[in-house]
Amino acid sequence: MDLPSTPTPALRPAQALELWRRTIVDGVRRDQPDLSTRQMAILLIVYTQPAPHTVRGLSAELNISKPAVTRALDRLGQLDFVRRKVDEDDRRSVLVQRTLKGSVFLSDYAGLILTHMGMLPEHNRPAS
Repeated sequence: MDLPSTPTPALRPAQALELWRRTIVDGVRRDQPDLSTRQMAILLIVYTQPAPHTVRGLSAELNISKPAVTRALDRLGQLDFVRRKVDEDDRRSVLVQRTLKGSVFLSDYAGLILTHMGMLPEHNRPAS
């Protein structure tokens, strides 16, 4: 997933919350999968940080238990947003991999964020 190469002007806290609210409400209205904050955090790490990703690594990065990561991955796997594969170099380790469906979901979600950034009223937009 490509991230914007130009810096985005800083939002004030109220603007950031309004952007978050609008994006989430729009996602609910569009009947997108209902992901927990933990599931979304894992999805974003897998798609925006360099691979490889393991349950152990995700657990350490998020400071949550390995069973909590596993439960989140179970749901993301049901949605076909990630897949798990045994690491051929270390068969005790499980790699978390990206999928096309997960990539499309996050790309669409990024589009919602950008759309709603453009909809912030002029007097609420960050200074350029």
